[in-house]
Amino acid sequence: MAGVQEAEAHPREEYRNRLECSRAGLARAKKRHYVLGYVRFVVLAAAAVMAFALFNREAIYAWLLLAPAAGFGWLGLVLRRAENESTTLSRVVGFYERALARLDGRWAGSGQSGARFLKASHLYARDLDILGDASLFELLSCARTGMGEETLAAWLLSPAPPDVVRARQQAVMELGPKLDLREDLAVLGEDARSGVHPEKLAAWAEREAILQPSSMRFVAGFVALLGISAIGAILTYFAASAGALDLSAQAMAGLRGYFFLIAIIVAGFLWRFKKRTGQILHEVEEVARELGLLSGVLCRLEAESFSCPMLATLRAELNTAGHPPSRRIARLNRLVELLDSRHNQILAILGPLVLWDIHLAYAFEDWRRTSGPAMRRWLKAVGEMEALSSLAAYHYERPGYVFPEFIEQSPCFDGEALAHPLLPSEGVVANDLRIGAEARVLVVSGSNMSGKSTLLRTVGVNTVLAHAGAPVRAKRLRLCPLIVGASIRIQDSLQDGTSHFLAEITRLRRIMEQTGQDTPVLFLIDELLNGTNSHDRSIGAEAIVRGLAGRNAIGLITTHDLALARIADRLGASGANVHFEDHLTDGQMSFDYRMRPGVVQKSNAIELMRSVGLDV
Repeated sequence: MAGVQEAEAHPREEYRNRLECSRAGLARAKKRHYVLGYVRFVVLAAAAVMAFALFNREAIYAWLLLAPAAGFGWLGLVLRRAENESTTLSRVVGFYERALARLDGRWAGSGQSGARFLKASHLYARDLDILGDASLFELLSCARTGMGEETLAAWLLSPAPPDVVRARQQAVMELGPKLDLREDLAVLGEDARSGVHPEKLAAWAEREAILQPSSMRFVAGFVALLGISAIGAILTYFAASAGALDLSAQAMAGLRGYFFLIAIIVAGFLWRFKKRTGQILHEVEEVARELGLLSGVLCRLEAESFSCPMLATLRAELNTAGHPPSRRIARLNRLVELLDSRHNQILAILGPLVLWDIHLAYAFEDWRRTSGPAMRRWLKAVGEMEALSSLAAYHYERPGYVFPEFIEQSPCFDGEALAHPLLPSEGVVANDLRIGAEARVLVVSGSNMSGKSTLLRTVGVNTVLAHAGAPVRAKRLRLCPLIVGASIRIQDSLQDGTSHFLAEITRLRRIMEQTGQDTPVLFLIDELLNGTNSHDRSIGAEAIVRGLAGRNAIGLITTHDLALARIADRLGASGANVHFEDHLTDGQMSFDYRMRPGVVQKSNAIELMRSVGLDV
């Protein structure tokens, strides 16, 4: 593993340099924030002293207070910028601290576990530690939005076809060196982590229009013109009442009558549209903030250019009718500002007369009609880009890992120097493994703690990584598309009344059912039928192994029972035995974790029992 450690020197050095720069910038930003806060307090105190000194003086001196007032307001803006800078730099520091923790093997428990995506019925997620605490997901995920985490989890739980895998591999290789982009996505996505609900945004964007384009919109425009004329009429009336204009009593009565007539027409129009406009504006107020949080990520993506087809397609999908998200969202933001202006006192009085809410509702519906269909594409693009960025970070941080080669020969799994991706570099032992071309079933025997279960997980996790589009921890890996089915961490259930044995054979049945598909199954079974007596285990295990070997499947089965190892011999060329050994020296048990051909010749159970003080 020395070569891998040397290759990691570059990302580690780059991360450390960027972390030091970010920490220094954060320290300066915090100091600036402190100084600005102190200066602002001094300006406020000076303004208070000046106000006291000018009390009861002539009004001509009051303008002197404008200077500290302006300074106080300007310092408030600068202080806000300093706060934003500190927040951004804090996130950058956290980004590189997490990156270094991954390189140092201190990542477990520091990231998102993805446990919410875990389903007990999944064929390998729990068995291979794909999701949950200290899982593959936690190691990989750099996603800061819910869309990114959901996409990454979906890629790890569902194998992609080879053409999709190859496209992802190209994208990961291009994104690997783009550290600035990955940093920006992590920082910008932090706000969107808890504030953006993808399905809610997509449902709003795709719902059926409440206000359809019709002649009523032109009628609303005409009524708004009448409302403007009514405002002019009432202003004229008040001007005449104040003596600024000379109007007859009859003319003033006509102005009053005209105003009230238009007010009644407007009120009727508002009443007719009240329910629909209220629903539209209420929905906008809810989703506008979420889209605003997402806009930073979208705008950052649209500013980047890519060469590989997958990334270029993702970038192109952001545009709607030739316009990027920044322009679309900027228009929505302007409409939201007009919506917020309803709280202005003048507009609160005059707005109803010009049908302000109705015209805004139509404008929002227009925006949703033209830009809404792009919402799901935007969310999908953000999710896929974050998932790809997570795999790219994994590739960048582990340059010694390789991208697997998918081949048409089926079934096939041919790996050289395979190791478990979740194990630290120090002391890890790699093994070669080849199944499919000759032997389709490997029966793995060995003593406790010798490495049998770790081998199963090594094969399974690297297969999952390969089908997700990520590099694998190996010197070389050639494989065909595979469906992974694992029976490693089977548990009984007191609530469901399910014993360990029933849970195991149920999982085995589900794995067997998968062999009826066109894609081969990679089965990984730990301690086959360990929950029953030796007679039934021998008969059942041989039937299961023969059934899997005779179908569209390849895989590994571990056992402590040396009698089951004979099954491989009875399979002929389809089966083979391999084993792990232990060594007992001066009462100390040691393991080299090297896989060897044949059946293990000894067991360490008695020695282990004696080592803990049992008299056997």
